[in-house]
Amino acid sequence: MSNVKETGMKYNLYSWSAQSKINPINIVKAEGIYFWDEDGKKYFDMSAQLVNANLGHGNKKIIQAIKDQTEKMAYIAPSYSCDVRSEAAKKMVETAGGHFRKVFFTNAGAESNENAIKMAKAVTGRWKIFSMFRSYHGATFGASALTGESRRFIAEPGVPGFCHFDGPYPYRAPKQVVFKNEEDITDFYLTLLENQLIYEGTDQIAAIFMETVVGSNGILIPPKGYMEGVRALCDKYGIMMVCDEVMAGFGRTGKMFAFKNWSIEPDMVTFAKGSTCGYFPIGGVIVSEKIAEHFDNNKMFCGLTYSAHPVGCAAIIATMDAYVEDKVFDNVLKVGKVLAQLLEEMKAKHASVGDVRYIGLFSCLELVKDKATKEPMVPYGKDPTGIMPKIVGMLKAEGFSSYSIENMIHVSPPLIITEEQLREAMKILDKVLDSVDNMIK
Repeated sequence: MSNVKETGMKYNLYSWSAQSKINPINIVKAEGIYFWDEDGKKYFDMSAQLVNANLGHGNKKIIQAIKDQTEKMAYIAPSYSCDVRSEAAKKMVETAGGHFRKVFFTNAGAESNENAIKMAKAVTGRWKIFSMFRSYHGATFGASALTGESRRFIAEPGVPGFCHFDGPYPYRAPKQVVFKNEEDITDFYLTLLENQLIYEGTDQIAAIFMETVVGSNGILIPPKGYMEGVRALCDKYGIMMVCDEVMAGFGRTGKMFAFKNWSIEPDMVTFAKGSTCGYFPIGGVIVSEKIAEHFDNNKMFCGLTYSAHPVGCAAIIATMDAYVEDKVFDNVLKVGKVLAQLLEEMKAKHASVGDVRYIGLFSCLELVKDKATKEPMVPYGKDPTGIMPKIVGMLKAEGFSSYSIENMIHVSPPLIITEEQLREAMKILDKVLDSVDNMIK
């Protein structure tokens, strides 16, 4: 064990881990879509770290913007005005377009959702918040209550008033339900949602939070008409619609904001990750004109020491400019078609791949023990044999870095990846899946 790793293990607490069971790789260099460990081994970064390194590693434009701003003015309290703070806010709001008018900057995705919860309650005067079961919105206390998957359990009993519902997941729909088309899927899940809204009291519900495309919990893409249907329900009952774009935003689906793939305007959009691609921690909440006007004469009880941090704002400006100037979204659409083709080929070839889902460069493979029964590789919320970490470890040993949640392997590389690089990396995944097929025989 290197001295760096030994020191890290001695003094750091590593996320989501029993500390005695981890063996972190010591990384010494990162460039483009690759990073290298202390032994010189190269890895394809096929999850863009935590689906945030959208522009890859070593982007000179963002680095220079951070350097310049640090030298000019590293910090000023959020109560002051400064050039990058104003420019970043203007750029964010104008890019969101439509009825959006202002942005409140935070430090990360969880804080973005925390503050959106408070805003929704303040504006509506209601106290209940809806979100999907298969969702992840952050690990702080309010964001944990908002989260629907098993990582919320440690924070329970949680904040009162949070209600979870089943969002569209046709692959795991009850076996008695048969869908003829996407419209059937939409009708089924919208009926479930409206029933639950009524059961909980529509006049008590402040907001419905949704990952625009569910990320870590399986790249669940809304079927045709679903997002528009949720918008209609929110309008019908005076409920706010909040799109969590922490993972899905900033080109991941081929558009700057994922909600623009559908004919909707949410009341709020929360963001973080791809807004600076990990070069500086920042996030935020973009709000509609109605919400902005509410806080003209009503005190907004949201505040953070590092809100709209000047260095973070400079990084946002450089990052958003880079997306446009470097035609990154064109690359997402082009290479995304290749990714879709390769994933479909793997689904057809491998007994262990039950389903694949993808939009842009946002994708996953759902692993199963039996394609006919759809029995997942591991039970929900459990992995008694540690098979998923083993599969991730096999990939990493071959130089393919990604992560798993439940029975999903994620493939969401930096948006700058080329077709040649993608095909080379996916050969590794294909090879490892051969081994996984043998495991389930």
